[in-house]
Amino acid sequence: MATPRFIAAVIGLAASFAAMAQPAAAQAELQATFDTTFGTQLRNPQSFDAVYASSFEQRIAQLANPALGRIGVAAIDLATGEEVMVLGDQLFPMASTSKVAVAATFLEMVEKGRFSLSSEFPLLLPVASAKYSSAKAPVRAGQYLPAIDLIEMMITRSSNPATDALLAAVGGPGVVNDWIRRQGISNFSINRDIATLVRDDGQHNPATFIDPRDAATPRTMAKLLAGIYGGQYLSDDSRRVLLGAMSRTVTGKRRIPAHIPLDARVSHKTGSLNNTSSDIGLIECPDGRVIAVAIYVTGQGTKAAREERIAAIARALYDGFAAKAQANPTRNWANAPYPTGG
Repeated sequence: MATPRFIAAVIGLAASFAAMAQPAAAQAELQATFDTTFGTQLRNPQSFDAVYASSFEQRIAQLANPALGRIGVAAIDLATGEEVMVLGDQLFPMASTSKVAVAATFLEMVEKGRFSLSSEFPLLLPVASAKYSSAKAPVRAGQYLPAIDLIEMMITRSSNPATDALLAAVGGPGVVNDWIRRQGISNFSINRDIATLVRDDGQHNPATFIDPRDAATPRTMAKLLAGIYGGQYLSDDSRRVLLGAMSRTVTGKRRIPAHIPLDARVSHKTGSLNNTSSDIGLIECPDGRVIAVAIYVTGQGTKAAREERIAAIARALYDGFAAKAQANPTRNWANAPYPTGG
């Protein structure tokens, strides 16, 4: 739970970041101050080069410049376990990226025989009501659809009514949080259904306020993707359903996939709320490596600017890990810390 002192620190620092772009030395000082406040510094925060020792890390840190709003990045090369993090342990609004966890929770219940992919549930459609007139936004039952179709709609088109249908089926946000905890993952919390989350959107500015509700860290989400891809959290059948849907995502074409070479494959899930845009995904590289990526961007002025920031960071991660792989061509991937599923 965020303390008043913690939130005040965020507000104070973010006010500084809202200033116009500054010289590199000033930007480095702000980044170091932000990292020190939240305990997210990588190394000695006295200089930019020391905080981000490698040129790869430094490039990602520059692209994630917080001067116009917080940006969190986490990436893991599943072949080597190498990680790159910028504010990787800060909470960011998950928005619709949480739908990956909702789908995974439901698929585990399919594995246990509680449901099947042909089980039918009603779309849960939001009902117009006075803002904040109730703790939970009212919804009404719509068309009944099989679970496999709801998963497809929820992931590929980010359908909120389909998500709330499956969220209700599994037993609500607390059950999803329990599934996450059982996988050994922390710093993740779903607190509201999507209808309520959307209704309440705009109460806080995520560029200047950290809300612990419906939030996760970039590191957490990258770890979630790595475990799903590697078959650690779901059966092969469930994994294929979820990753297959993520590979067909039609939202966020200007985000992670935008600048990734066409011979690579991106499976991802986007998220958007007031003044925040995000994308989490898996980049399958032509040489067989897979990169789990989670990018959360706040502020930046416009949605288009946030999306371009995501796209630029994703490409820099792709190029940076590729350069590392080329520098170590004999690396034995058989002992990779993250199994590659199949």
